[in-house]
Amino acid sequence: MIASRLPKYQWGQRVKAAVDLINDGSFPNAPADRLLIGAGGIGEIVQVGRHREGNVPIYLVEFGERMVVGCLEEEITVL
Repeated sequence: MIASRLPKYQWGQRVKAAVDLINDGSFPNAPADRLLIGAGGIGEIVQVGRHREGNVPIYLVEFGERMVVGCLEEEITVL
Protein backbone atom coordinates (compact mmCIF):
# COMPACT_ATOMS: atom_id res chain seq x y z
CA MET A 1 0.00 0.00 0.00
CA ILE A 2 1.20 3.52 -0.83
CA ALA A 3 1.66 5.80 2.18
CA SER A 4 -0.83 8.65 2.44
CA ARG A 5 0.48 12.18 1.80
CA LEU A 6 -1.08 15.21 3.49
CA PRO A 7 -2.34 17.97 1.19
CA LYS A 8 0.12 20.82 0.60
CA TYR A 9 -2.67 23.30 -0.23
CA GLN A 10 -5.98 24.07 1.45
CA TRP A 11 -9.55 24.83 0.42
CA GLY A 12 -10.03 28.51 -0.48
CA GLN A 13 -6.43 29.19 -1.53
CA ARG A 14 -5.88 31.11 -4.73
CA VAL A 15 -3.57 29.26 -7.07
CA LYS A 16 -2.27 29.41 -10.62
CA ALA A 17 -1.70 26.64 -13.11
CA ALA A 18 2.02 25.80 -13.16
CA VAL A 19 1.65 23.97 -16.49
CA ASP A 20 -0.86 23.79 -19.32
CA LEU A 21 -3.80 21.69 -18.11
CA ILE A 22 -4.82 19.32 -20.90
CA ASN A 23 -7.92 17.13 -20.86
CA ASP A 24 -6.77 13.57 -20.22
CA GLY A 25 -10.25 12.30 -21.03
CA SER A 26 -11.61 12.80 -17.53
CA PHE A 27 -13.18 16.22 -18.27
CA PRO A 28 -16.55 15.34 -19.82
CA ASN A 29 -17.35 18.68 -21.48
CA ALA A 30 -14.26 18.91 -23.70
CA PRO A 31 -12.57 16.75 -26.31
CA ALA A 32 -9.63 14.62 -25.15
CA ASP A 33 -6.23 16.34 -25.49
CA ARG A 34 -7.84 19.81 -25.52
CA LEU A 35 -6.24 22.65 -23.57
CA LEU A 36 -8.45 23.37 -20.57
CA ILE A 37 -6.39 26.05 -18.80
CA GLY A 38 -3.11 27.57 -19.94
CA ALA A 39 -0.10 27.84 -17.64
CA GLY A 40 -0.55 30.93 -15.45
CA GLY A 41 -4.35 30.64 -15.29
CA ILE A 42 -5.67 31.86 -11.92
CA GLY A 43 -8.14 29.85 -9.86
CA GLU A 44 -9.31 28.95 -6.37
CA ILE A 45 -9.28 25.57 -4.65
CA VAL A 46 -12.90 24.63 -4.00
CA GLN A 47 -12.37 21.09 -2.70
CA VAL A 48 -9.50 18.85 -1.61
CA GLY A 49 -9.85 15.12 -2.12
CA ARG A 50 -7.67 12.07 -2.53
CA HIS A 51 -6.95 9.81 -5.50
CA ARG A 52 -7.91 6.30 -4.33
CA GLU A 53 -5.30 4.29 -6.19
CA GLY A 54 -2.36 6.70 -5.96
CA ASN A 55 -3.27 7.91 -2.45
CA VAL A 56 -2.26 11.49 -3.36
CA PRO A 57 -4.18 14.74 -2.87
CA ILE A 58 -6.37 15.95 -5.73
CA TYR A 59 -7.48 19.59 -5.83
CA LEU A 60 -10.64 20.76 -7.52
CA VAL A 61 -9.75 24.23 -8.76
CA GLU A 62 -12.31 26.66 -10.12
CA PHE A 63 -10.83 28.63 -13.01
CA GLY A 64 -13.50 31.19 -13.81
CA GLU A 65 -17.19 30.43 -13.99
CA ARG A 66 -18.13 26.78 -14.50
CA MET A 67 -14.58 25.57 -15.20
CA VAL A 68 -13.59 23.26 -12.34
CA VAL A 69 -10.55 21.10 -13.02
CA GLY A 70 -8.98 18.35 -10.92
CA CYS A 71 -5.28 19.08 -10.36
CA LEU A 72 -2.29 17.38 -8.82
CA GLU A 73 0.06 19.35 -6.54
CA GLU A 74 2.73 19.60 -9.22
CA GLU A 75 0.22 21.19 -11.63
CA ILE A 76 -0.58 24.21 -9.42
CA THR A 77 1.25 26.75 -7.28
CA VAL A 78 0.08 29.23 -4.64
CA LEU A 79 -0.12 32.88 -5.64
